[in-house]
Amino acid sequence: MLVSILFRKNGSTHNTFAMKNVIIFDLPRKFSLFLILAIAFNFVQNNSCYAQENLNDKNTLLTGIFKELVEINTSTSDGNTTIASQAMEKTLIDAGFPKEDVHVLSLEPTKGNLVARYRGIGKNRPLLLLAHIDVVDAKKGEWSADPFKLTESDGFYYGRGTADDKAMAAIFITNLISYFREGYVPERDIVVCLTSDEENGGPNGLQWILKEHFDLLDAGFCINEGGSGQIINGEYKLNEIQVAEKIYQSYDLEVKTKGGHSSMPTKNNAIFELAEALSRLAKYEFPCELNESTRNYFEVMSNIEKGQVAVDMKAILNSPPDAEAISRLSKVPFYNALLRTTCVATLIEGGHAENALPQTAKATVNCRILPDTPIDDVYNTIKSVVANERIKITPVWDNISGESSPLSSEIMDKVTNVTNDMWPGVAVISTMSTGASDGLFLRNAGIPTYGVSGIFEDINENRAHGKDERIAINVLFEAQEFLYRLVKELSSGN
Repeated sequence: MLVSILFRKNGSTHNTFAMKNVIIFDLPRKFSLFLILAIAFNFVQNNSCYAQENLNDKNTLLTGIFKELVEINTSTSDGNTTIASQAMEKTLIDAGFPKEDVHVLSLEPTKGNLVARYRGIGKNRPLLLLAHIDVVDAKKGEWSADPFKLTESDGFYYGRGTADDKAMAAIFITNLISYFREGYVPERDIVVCLTSDEENGGPNGLQWILKEHFDLLDAGFCINEGGSGQIINGEYKLNEIQVAEKIYQSYDLEVKTKGGHSSMPTKNNAIFELAEALSRLAKYEFPCELNESTRNYFEVMSNIEKGQVAVDMKAILNSPPDAEAISRLSKVPFYNALLRTTCVATLIEGGHAENALPQTAKATVNCRILPDTPIDDVYNTIKSVVANERIKITPVWDNISGESSPLSSEIMDKVTNVTNDMWPGVAVISTMSTGASDGLFLRNAGIPTYGVSGIFEDINENRAHGKDERIAINVLFEAQEFLYRLVKELSSGN
């Protein structure tokens, strides 16, 4: 019971009495001061213990949920995201969530998705929290330990999906339960969506939910993967907000000839023709184009980098940008990918026998296209560079264009505030992902999407999709706290 204590001055009638939650004592002044200090000390101690207990409870809950998710095989080839979705459904319902607010949705039996809603007062449009629970395949014999067992070693958790993207999925579920237990009442609903088919771009995940159950996901904006924290030389330096991503589009380049016997070669050789076209494409550079997010990135990074790199980053911000600075920065693959659309040959096949002239040669060229760039412009550029009407150029799938999310001050300021509270001195920076995520489909559906996780990783190590994928244990718990605070800030309307 909370107790308030009031004191009478010396000399008043000696009477001690209690009211509801209030106790009044008649004590000399010096004893009163001593008692106040003692009670205050006890209050601080008790609340410190409570805060630590609360933190330990959240960490324990997160570890259990994380372990359960990692140890369910949800790989794209033979995994089952329905089992994982049902496990999270049970976790939320057991925690007290109404069944009508937790949904497992699937187009195919093994490709389930979870949508859960934590209800607020409805003053603002919902906040969507998105994470995918499908993972790329992992061969047990190639790992140091079973990829589908959460293994703790040297301060890390190892397992497929620990970094991409089951950490965020487990954090979102854990924090949703924490809000529920606290009785937190947000000004907007908080919706968690855990999806399948993100890794392989299949039809069973977010695209299907948006098409068939848009009402469950309709939101004012979304927090997704795509932005991480960067550790440089052992120090936390940057916390990223992804506001855009390059568009993933592949093209097949194919040439056919009559073929014949290899002892009598002709001038029209399918493999040579294709090789010459690919060589021309390899030498071509798309023009440098900065957008809002990449301009902000290079502006911030120019104050962090040193020497010529810093000078060059400032120089490309000029109008027009400095051509020599662009050339130097383009030698770094990551900077080059930020500066322009890229197209690169990734697959090739041709011929049918070593003693026969090839009848067919085919290559796949994968392009990562700057957002807001018309896809047809890229196709026309490839056709112009190839400069051979005999080579047929075909998109591998239907074109899907994409836009950037606005650099909203509501988002940027709150991410910056939480970052400063947790990691003073760490810069917050907007980014454009050179890879792809489901954020593309949300942006195209009119839901601004921001990739921010608070998950820090060393810039020289990225094991996602690779052998011995891992996440530092302290980083996992820090990201949980970061997203706990950030979602509260974004949903409270403060």
